Amino acid sequence: MDDILRFAGSYWWLIFIVGPIVGGWIGGAAKYSERRRRDRIELERIRRAPVQAVPPAPEQGKGKGATDDRLEREDRDRQIQRIIADHVEADRRWLDFELDVAKLIDYPLMTDMREPLTQTFHRAKRVADGLKPSEPEELRPPGALERYREAVRDFEVAFEAALREAKRRAQTGFTDAERGRLQSAQRLMALAENEASTAAERQSAYRQARRELDGLIALPEATTHDIERRIAGELLP
Repeated sequence: MDDILRFAGSYWWLIFIVGPIVGGWIGGAAKYSERRRRDRIELERIRRAPVQAVPPAPEQGKGKGATDDRLEREDRDRQIQRIIADHVEADRRWLDFELDVAKLIDYPLMTDMREPLTQTFHRAKRVADGLKPSEPEELRPPGALERYREAVRDFEVAFEAALREAKRRAQTGFTDAERGRLQSAQRLMALAENEASTAAERQSAYRQARRELDGLIALPEATTHDIERRIAGELLP
């Protein structure tokens, strides 16, 4: 004990060197203990917390696939609208003939069902009309649009072929006398459709024109119906 007191008395100044070191060590040990205590508390809190479901990660390429499907649908809808418009235009061109008696008399081959090109044209038109949808959505199922497009294209090609041949041959298949009757019928039909003519004149002209055409040109039902509708007030029952 005496030795310790003598040492302390001789080396009392060491307290200023060793003291801070020991104090720092004690303080560090206290902080470490506190940190470990907080860590144990946090671990215990996490252990007791309810488990939350982790949302699944988005599938690779799923968004791209949805975009591709939408673009494909939009492109198909554009094709549907385009082919329907082509069909309407082909019908309009035919109606220019069907409802114009003067053109039918100029190009009688367009309604002559003995002519193979005319038969092909009218057959193609019936097929296209039969496939024409009442609503565009009817062409969305696989194969529907393709069948309809092919039918419309056949209709267009057949019409062009029949029209070229009709214009090439015009009235060459008739004798001079028959061509005279056709020209007379054309003038009479123009008189029958002329609103400036009297009722008696229009009625008489229409009946004479039908007699001139008899045996030469068979007017389509739609043609006669259209003419008679426009001059119905002038025709007797």
